Amino acid sequence: MSTLAKTVCSLHADRSATARCPKCRRFFCAECVTEHSGKLVCASCLAAEATPKEAERRKRAGFAFHPAAWLQWIAAWAIVWLIFYFFARFLGDIPDAFHDGTIWE
Repeated sequence: MSTLAKTVCSLHADRSATARCPKCRRFFCAECVTEHSGKLVCASCLAAEATPKEAERRKRAGFAFHPAAWLQWIAAWAIVWLIFYFFARFLGDIPDAFHDGTIWE
């Protein structure tokens, strides 16, 4: 008979164990483990694994964009500026007679 059949959950003494965490090697019931990367892992091991990775991801993300992202922002602002510039030039080139109504006579 296997060891798993005789064991109980590490957190719930009244429940039989259904899985063993590969990291801490403790037994848990079905409600105490979660699937992560194809393995059943307990919540404490999952939190311990995720915390350093999450902190590193936030540190890298910060306000430092990738150089390609900076170039895209600069290009986008340049395009928007050019659109407004040429539209303003177009409006500025409209003759005064157009606004007086004499151009239609």
